[in-house]
Amino acid sequence: MRKLILICYILLITTTSKTAEFNLDAKTAILQDYLSGEILYEKEADMSIYPASMTKIMTSIVAFDLIKKGQLSLDEKFLVSENAWRLANAGYSSMFIMVGDEVSVENLLRGIIVASGNDACVTLAEGIAGSEEEFAVMMTSKAQEIGMYNTNFSNASGINDPDNYSTARDILIMSDYLIRNFPEFYKYFAEKEFTWDRTGGDPITQGNRNPLLYRNIGADGIKTGYLAVEKYSLASSVVRKGRRLIAVGSGFNSKSSRSKQSARLLTYGLTNFDTIEIYNENNSFKDLDVWLGKKNTLKTHFKSNIYKTIQKARLRNLKVLLEYEGPVKAPIKKNQVVGLVKIYYKDELVEKHDLLASENIEEVNKFTKLIRSINFLIWGDV
Repeated sequence: MRKLILICYILLITTTSKTAEFNLDAKTAILQDYLSGEILYEKEADMSIYPASMTKIMTSIVAFDLIKKGQLSLDEKFLVSENAWRLANAGYSSMFIMVGDEVSVENLLRGIIVASGNDACVTLAEGIAGSEEEFAVMMTSKAQEIGMYNTNFSNASGINDPDNYSTARDILIMSDYLIRNFPEFYKYFAEKEFTWDRTGGDPITQGNRNPLLYRNIGADGIKTGYLAVEKYSLASSVVRKGRRLIAVGSGFNSKSSRSKQSARLLTYGLTNFDTIEIYNENNSFKDLDVWLGKKNTLKTHFKSNIYKTIQKARLRNLKVLLEYEGPVKAPIKKNQVVGLVKIYYKDELVEKHDLLASENIEEVNKFTKLIRSINFLIWGDV
């Protein structure tokens, strides 16, 4: 058995340094490193809340899903009903569409994402499912599919309804799913303004309600929310030097608090933690020596990317150890287990991953095998 230490940070000096106690001025919150999936902070993250306009993230996901499947297109147009139009005249956030307008799916999505238009939500829902009620069933079904087990949607906009509920953790799951599965559409969430060339009037330009987009912190989404009963909420994401953090908070007392506290939470994650790349699927992990194969080395990989997020003050305690029987004897089949990688924090095993062959390697013929075996016996040469 060969053992190879791949990454090792050894503590040469005993230290008592640690990240200062952190507390967020919100009712509920959660912070995740996107690459590793590690939760860096949480506060009452499973408390039931009313998601308000953060609901619109799922409204968008359902549409994106249908577009990706070829069942809906951005150019397709939906007719604005009186039911949808009423929301533009009832004091709610609106795109200001008119009864009888035919609006493209792309404009409706931008009206939902950037302008937070409740009228656009209803028009999209009715166009896709026939009614907002049926569309809400699709939303809840999708939520269950992706692991949002403490969520139920009763409408497409997030307008106050006791049956429209979720948690900060579930909204994090939803936000992560959006970014991971629809990168080509996620760009809408970074748009700072949207202009709707409305019927019967001058164009209306509205700014994105996400306050973090206007701060120089690398924010590129995602969605605000407000209900009198829930106060202010925000699902947010920043990208800095290749790292992405996603945060969700609810129960902020004011718009100002929502902005400052959300930025503070994201900054906490960026400044107190580092994410180490152990394996990225775009690269081979490590080439291993091969015995009696038509190739002398074997490229390897894992089933998925491997990242670890560690507090900066404790980073030197991380160790990654590769164990394998080597050289690896041919024949070798692609995806065959050829080794084991163990990840230690201090002396504690925290994860282990099977190392897989990235290619097929056939065994050499009998004559070559004989010559190599003789060489090995005489010279120890493999």
